[in-house]
Amino acid sequence: MAEKRKYKKRFCKYCESKVDFMDYKEVGALRFSLSERYKIMPRRLTGNCKRHQDMISAVIKRARAAALIPYTVTRKQVVTQPFENLR
Repeated sequence: MAEKRKYKKRFCKYCESKVDFMDYKEVGALRFSLSERYKIMPRRLTGNCKRHQDMISAVIKRARAAALIPYTVTRKQVVTQPFENLR
């Protein structure tokens, strides 16, 4: 028998708000999909559906290429408020 989930089922907030398009220039909205080291959060943690997770990953990669979001933060460059300058 399969084990039960140990976490609650999360729902895609982008499906609930009926988002069809995301812009890479809106970096403030992307901070919910990034960790404190600016890594892309997985679907199991954010609760996004496959379609919106693919869209988010493409948008984050475009924002990184445009130098709006850093690629990663090293352990030596500890930032106290990582999303403060993404407004």
